[in-house]
Amino acid sequence: MKSALVSIFSVCVSLTSLAHAAQPPESVFNRSCQMCHNGQLPMAPKKGDAEAWKPRLAQGKDVLVKHVTEGFNAMPARGLCMDCTAEDYAAVIDWMSKP
Repeated sequence: MKSALVSIFSVCVSLTSLAHAAQPPESVFNRSCQMCHNGQLPMAPKKGDAEAWKPRLAQGKDVLVKHVTEGFNAMPARGLCMDCTAEDYAAVIDWMSKP
């Protein structure tokens, strides 16, 4: 019984660690996102512009992560961050959308 509980606990810890971004959102932004999301591209919502992010966030985080991963309109696939995970994308979206 104790062995089974330890195994279950290990799986839960592993799954929990997968749900967190591996890279700091600000670092990802500075390296891959700022080129477009600092105002240079008018259709890209600017970092910290809550009003511009509101309709995008209303689509749901899964849709936004899919757009980053696959590319969408002028956004290139993977948002130019080839080593980012879905969790990294979700974290940087949260970070960029906050005022």
